[in-house]
Amino acid sequence: MSAEESPVRRRRGPSMADVARLAGVSGQTVSRVANDRHNVDAVTRDRVRAAMRELGYRPNSAARALRNGQFRSIGAIVFELSSFGTTRTLDAVAAAATISGYAINLLPVLDVNQRAVTNAFSQLGEQAVDGVIILIEAHTLDEAGVRLPEGLPVVVVDSSAHYDYPIVDTNQAQGARQATEHLLGLGHKTVWHLGGPPTSFAADRRRRSWERTLTERGCEVPPVLDGDWSAGSGYEAGRQLAANPDVTAVFVANDQMALGLLRALHEQGRVVPDDISVVGFDDMEEAAHFWPPLTTVRQNFADVGRLSVDALIREIQAGEHHHDPVAVPTKLVVRSSTAPPRRSAR
Repeated sequence: MSAEESPVRRRRGPSMADVARLAGVSGQTVSRVANDRHNVDAVTRDRVRAAMRELGYRPNSAARALRNGQFRSIGAIVFELSSFGTTRTLDAVAAAATISGYAINLLPVLDVNQRAVTNAFSQLGEQAVDGVIILIEAHTLDEAGVRLPEGLPVVVVDSSAHYDYPIVDTNQAQGARQATEHLLGLGHKTVWHLGGPPTSFAADRRRRSWERTLTERGCEVPPVLDGDWSAGSGYEAGRQLAANPDVTAVFVANDQMALGLLRALHEQGRVVPDDISVVGFDDMEEAAHFWPPLTTVRQNFADVGRLSVDALIREIQAGEHHHDPVAVPTKLVVRSSTAPPRRSAR
């Protein structure tokens, strides 16, 4: 079968020369329009764009990127992609990048160490990104002794790292204080805490703020129970807390663990909120449909994503460096899982 007869033979797409002939201009003029140069009059620009549409011509974005020095692409290095906070933050980053005209190249790392992070940056460099957003908690970066490469715009999300890069994060301390003060304000003498993994920066910030709030109010600081962010770990901790008659209020470091805690309390006959009040953290969509509906601290993931992308684009386009951390405010959402303690409670 000849090449002309082959069913898989592909036709050549329209070229810049084809556009120039149809529009009656030079190839250089077409190039200027394709690259959004300003030295083309409006009438000629409209005629060239009309010819592009008629022919179905699309400028070679890779070649244009090489000429302009920008690829309109952002890399995202992510650890623990399955966690709720990471997925919601990444979704917000992708949405903000799309609105700003940037594509996202996602690169998960399975283990956080200097070699893995360096390799991730190298891979993203081969994919020609303009900058990188890192969604890896600072404790992990710091403990691994990770040094970030120079010469590429970087923004770190959800991090306490002291790198010379912009940092954007939810105000973890504010959220934990809101949760603890809400329970104390209802009349509970103290608040127990089911925390996240000790290696997590977010969990550590929430834990420290909870403890500080109790201390400032002159309240006893109970021992912390550590979970791993999962509903299963919340359930196991809930079984311990349900057996302790002194427990009347619990601040849980995320909603998924709060879900497991609620199940354990129900199985042990501890009524929420009559016997024990529960506050979560995140305000995941399902929290309003827990039983009872969960009082929780809402993180504004959309703002975290938008501010992270905005900071990175400033670095890319203007070389602006704003190294003061940006703390996105939280909001307490009060539902039915909290109430004043019973008079008979200690």
